Amino acid sequence: MLKTVTKHILPQRIEGLYAVTPDVADTSVLVKMTQQVLEGGARLVQYRNKSAGAGLLLEQALSLLNLCRSYNVPLIINDHLDLAVAVGADGIHLGQDDIPVASARHTLGPEKIIGVSCYNQMELATEAEKQGVDYVAFGAFFVSSTKSNTVTASMSLLQQSRQMLHVPVVAIGGITLPHVADLIRHGADAIAASGSLFAVLDTQSAAENFSRLITQTRHSIHHPYERSHDFT
Repeated sequence: MLKTVTKHILPQRIEGLYAVTPDVADTSVLVKMTQQVLEGGARLVQYRNKSAGAGLLLEQALSLLNLCRSYNVPLIINDHLDLAVAVGADGIHLGQDDIPVASARHTLGPEKIIGVSCYNQMELATEAEKQGVDYVAFGAFFVSSTKSNTVTASMSLLQQSRQMLHVPVVAIGGITLPHVADLIRHGADAIAASGSLFAVLDTQSAAENFSRLITQTRHSIHHPYERSHDFT
């Protein structure tokens, strides 16, 4: 039986590489792949599996939670509030059709991370910020191999977010290494990736390349308006 580690992980900042797991039925394979992205510098991991049943979801979430704990990296659960509660995950990522932010916050408590998909709509992001989310995600910025029913987000939306939002912004959707610098320069705090990490021959090297470029780009720019991302 898998044993969970109860220590709660919360980053001072939500930034850097945000790895989103693929649908993998073999838990040992999923854990090995995720360990490689963590070795490569991922700052957050989101467990997302749209094809698994309840038993497999629980098994994989527990395994990933223990792995992420060993790297001091938060594990975020996609959509499933009951699963996040059951395993003691560090937070949840919600779509607009999922449960309300207020309900998730009431269930999870103030210390957990709540992120929300806002697609290409600033209005959704400003409303989510009012509701107390810890980050918002915009996208898809490019054609995604993991989601087919996406809308297109623009770079100008990231620039706008830097003036209008105080919560961190995650860019997601079909992002490959050549896209990273532009997304960071335009205002993304974190880069979410799935296929570009997990569907390549060397997952750790891919994560290292993403992490290095994100850090280099952030150090090379200075935005006149900096969001305050520190958690208290």
